[in-house]
Amino acid sequence: MNSVVRPASMAASGEIDLFNVLRTIWRRRLLIAAVGGICALVGAAVAYNITPVYEASTSLRPVALNQLDALNRSKIYSLPPAEALKRVGATLDSYTARLDFFRSRPDLIDAFQDEGQSVEQAFEDFNRDALSVVLADPKKNDSLSDFIGLKMRYEKGVNGAAILNDFVDFAIERERSQLSKDMQIILANRLAEVDKKLNSAVSEYQAGNESRIARLEEADAIKRAQLNDELKALRVQLKLRREARLAELDEAISVARSLGLKKPSTPSLMADEVSANGNVIRTEVNGRPVPLYFMGTEVLEAERAALRKRTSDDFVEPRIGQIRKELILLSTNRKVQAIKARASEAAFLEGIEGLRVERARLQAIDTQLQGLHLVNIDQRAVPSSKPLKPRKALIVLFALIGGLLLGTVAALLRGAFKDHARQQRVLEIEGSAQRVIPDELAGQSHARLSDAQA
Repeated sequence: MNSVVRPASMAASGEIDLFNVLRTIWRRRLLIAAVGGICALVGAAVAYNITPVYEASTSLRPVALNQLDALNRSKIYSLPPAEALKRVGATLDSYTARLDFFRSRPDLIDAFQDEGQSVEQAFEDFNRDALSVVLADPKKNDSLSDFIGLKMRYEKGVNGAAILNDFVDFAIERERSQLSKDMQIILANRLAEVDKKLNSAVSEYQAGNESRIARLEEADAIKRAQLNDELKALRVQLKLRREARLAELDEAISVARSLGLKKPSTPSLMADEVSANGNVIRTEVNGRPVPLYFMGTEVLEAERAALRKRTSDDFVEPRIGQIRKELILLSTNRKVQAIKARASEAAFLEGIEGLRVERARLQAIDTQLQGLHLVNIDQRAVPSSKPLKPRKALIVLFALIGGLLLGTVAALLRGAFKDHARQQRVLEIEGSAQRVIPDELAGQSHARLSDAQA
């Protein structure tokens, strides 16, 4: 019996003949190269038609400590260099600051605004795709790593480096302006506080002056009342003394008349006169003053007449003159007059020298901060000479590799289809051979049977 031998290419189901695959790839290498070349050309066309995108970057670092010394020495605001860098970085990353800068630049609006887009929509594209902030690694404690970077991507035709530098300057100026406003508010509050203390001191001084004037005037009034009372008492006393003197003179005149004394005399003279007349009068005086009637009626009557004509007894008492002098002095209090005549009360305030010095110091503080450097621009943005994307060589290389893979797959698929068709033809031939062989065997058996019968 004849047998049919299968070709070697007919492998078991599910097995891969590596040699056959490599042979198929090698036979169709031209196809693979053609597909790879076509894909590389397409990739090159795409790479050269994509709009180039460039990138510019800038970096900021903390300023030297002496740059912020004047601000920190003002004693109303403290801003370390690291904190100033953080504040500027927060402004660079602020949505509001970016939107304000975007609106202030018509060239940015024209570059990022597509037809039918609003300014806010164009800004969203700019904010999302164009700008990015780069921060230092927080895990590093080295002060050399303290920086803030800012990158901007832009298409050809846009001066991205100048825009980035302008945005950094805008953010620094915005933060400086905000710092100036904060200092103005704080300074105004401090000055208001100092003025309030000064006004309180002035009010206290005025109240003290009013109290002092009231005390001085009250003391003068009491003194005047006491002096007037004393004056009245002295005058009453002098009047009573004058009336007592008149009564005493009347009595002495009566006695003198009865004794016939007209002229002043003494007890001894009267004794001599009595002895001459034969009458003896003895008078004994033991340290007692001479009675008034010995002055004689003429003297006594003259004194009585003078006392009756007297209208005032003030001249008799020296104290009355002293009282009048004191009353005249009390009529005007020079201390009260000087206090009321003070043109500037602030010059006489005590204990406010520190407040005046503080107020003068606060008024001398510059809140405009025009020359203040918040950050150090370590690297300003410069135009990029090479685009960030597209990377044409990589695109062409990937397109070539993809084309080669695509060509290889196509070659393998084509080889597989041809092998499948070939296997189908072989199967058809094998089926025909299997049908022919049984017919021949049946004919031979019939012939053999016929021969046997014969």
